[in-house]
Amino acid sequence: MKLSRFLTERAEEILVEWEAFAKTLEPAAALMTSEALRDHAHLIIKAIALDIENFQSKAEQTAKSHGDGAAKFPRSAASTHGTLREVSGFSLVQLTAEFRALRASVLRLWLPSISEFNQEVHEELVRFNEAVDQALAESAVTFSEHNNQTRERFLAILGHDLRTPLAAVSMTGLLLERSRSSDGNAAIGKRLLRSAATMSTMVNDLLEYSRTQLGGKMPMAPAPANMGDIVQAALQNAAAAHPDCTFELHSRGDLSGVFDDVRLQQVVVNLLANAAQYRANGTNVQLDVAGELNEVAVSVTNLGPEIPSESLKTIFSAMVQLPVDGEQPGRPRTSLGLGLFIARETALAHGGSIEVSSTAAEGTTFTVRIPRAVALPKAPGGPAI
Repeated sequence: MKLSRFLTERAEEILVEWEAFAKTLEPAAALMTSEALRDHAHLIIKAIALDIENFQSKAEQTAKSHGDGAAKFPRSAASTHGTLREVSGFSLVQLTAEFRALRASVLRLWLPSISEFNQEVHEELVRFNEAVDQALAESAVTFSEHNNQTRERFLAILGHDLRTPLAAVSMTGLLLERSRSSDGNAAIGKRLLRSAATMSTMVNDLLEYSRTQLGGKMPMAPAPANMGDIVQAALQNAAAAHPDCTFELHSRGDLSGVFDDVRLQQVVVNLLANAAQYRANGTNVQLDVAGELNEVAVSVTNLGPEIPSESLKTIFSAMVQLPVDGEQPGRPRTSLGLGLFIARETALAHGGSIEVSSTAAEGTTFTVRIPRAVALPKAPGGPAI
């Protein structure tokens, strides 16, 4: 019996095995009905049978082997199946296992009926495996897309819901700090402001890291801005989070350009916070801003122990916190190890760069170079920035 005909006539038998396997994929499948477990399996099997029967040119076969065919069927049964499995709580590994089990079930049921393994059988097997891989690719694409959309939605809600109470904490701290009473309210207010500033930085870093891990580039919103204003705002935030540290600002040249001021402010805050945390006791942090011909350079320097060259190779990686000899006892670690990672990603998104140097004599310096204008894709009907 031809494989395409077998798939059509023995579909129910194949579906029974599909359902039995899907039922083992706990915890998501534990409370699912038979209909939900089968989902679009019948239509997927039907599509595989039709694919085997349809003529396929060499170019189409090559495109399918490269995974290009999945984009042609955005609303196929397999793609819908991928979305529904994600919504039902399946993992990508479990989704993949369903198609592996389908392949195994069909071959186990069909091959005993083959009396001779000839060229026709070989071609049917090749086409069958291609069709299953195609269906898996379509399911995996929509599964991942929906999963990413869900995470993005969660991050947006998290960012909004956390920033609202943080703003309230900051306002309360500001009011207490300005209090003229002698009952210690001003000191309490300063602690609240410092804690709120630290939490805000950590939330921003976590959100940006999560976005980059979802496979996309950091979104940019460049507009005419002045780097002087950006670093002044960053200094205020850093000073609130690190009141025991003195930040010295030196600027020169034309600091205007087309920047994403919000993201660059976060970069400078992260660099200042990093410098404040690792500086030697009793030393200041230097912030230098220089307007050059085609770019603006921002440098942050702190004196302290030299960072080993091996550590410099990984310093911009996520979740890295470098141990520093002679670190102040009891100094809190107010970082998730994401600040430098976010700084690098933001600099790259601007078409710029970030580098670090560290010596015992001159301290550690991070330098960010940002072009005066971000090159964005040309919008329909308008010039590129």
